Amino acid sequence: MDTFALIVTITVALGFTYTNGFHDSANAIATSVSTRALTPRAALAMAAVMNLAGAFLGQGVAKTVSEGLIETPHGQKGMAILFAALVGAVVWNMVTWYYGLPSSSSHALFGGMVGAALAGGTEVIWGGVLSKVIIPMFLSPFVGLIIGYLVMIAIMWMFRKSNPHKAKRGFRIAQTVSAAGMALGHGLQDAQKTMGIVVMALVIADVEGQDDAIPIWVKIACAVTLSLGTYAGGWRIMRTLGRRIIELDPPQGFAAETTAASVMYTASFMFHAPISTTHVITSAIMGVGSTKGSRAVRWGVAKNIVMGWFITMPAAAGVAAVSLWAVQLVFG
Repeated sequence: MDTFALIVTITVALGFTYTNGFHDSANAIATSVSTRALTPRAALAMAAVMNLAGAFLGQGVAKTVSEGLIETPHGQKGMAILFAALVGAVVWNMVTWYYGLPSSSSHALFGGMVGAALAGGTEVIWGGVLSKVIIPMFLSPFVGLIIGYLVMIAIMWMFRKSNPHKAKRGFRIAQTVSAAGMALGHGLQDAQKTMGIVVMALVIADVEGQDDAIPIWVKIACAVTLSLGTYAGGWRIMRTLGRRIIELDPPQGFAAETTAASVMYTASFMFHAPISTTHVITSAIMGVGSTKGSRAVRWGVAKNIVMGWFITMPAAAGVAAVSLWAVQLVFG
């Protein structure tokens, strides 16, 4: 039963990674597709490859997820808690994907972990949740908004005397690079989050020690699954990011992607903080769009997206708690 529970939990973790891939593929490529810098399939293929590469660039975020948010539970109860946390995250991912709402897969996972831990009587490391999740949740969109605005202002000033058509053509080419950088950062962040969950499952099952290095098969499995999910595409959310917030042009797309990628690399390598790629790229798009004036941004759409951000963690936590109750009811 212990081996079966481990296999099921790892399978659900990889399932979460797959939903994360198609849910968040829009983060990396929506701007490039909407400005016609890349065709949708070419953009998805590029994003899948760069997600795969990004997954192998570090493991700081994975360590934060596996050790810094909840105390590692033990035994069959511990595996049930982890399973319920993943169910909460997957369910919320599917709900927000269906409605085309670019919510955070990361915060769905963290909400699921906290909800399942509280329901199962496992200690939540509130200091870690505050410093690694809550503060970055509020800070990273603000940073993305401001930097996106400043980067776009700088681009407008630098190219103020350029031929607009030639400049846009050049930025379409540049967007291929910025979108690749964004996808690399997505792999760096989101593949590692699932690696942390799989490592926690292995520790609960006494297959791995808490301080052991992440097994290579875990890295490969998470990276490949995320890439497959990315290639499957998330067209509903792509339309929201690429068209409904603002009508992007190539310079704006480049500015938004460059801003978001920079914030993700900084959070990953300097702070080992598992930030939301969705929050960062969405806020960067808002910052870039606001350089054309407040009316250029469809703030009603933006308001709905931000409301989704706030309810993601408690909603996923609630689903996880109910899932844990159901598992305990069935299996005693």
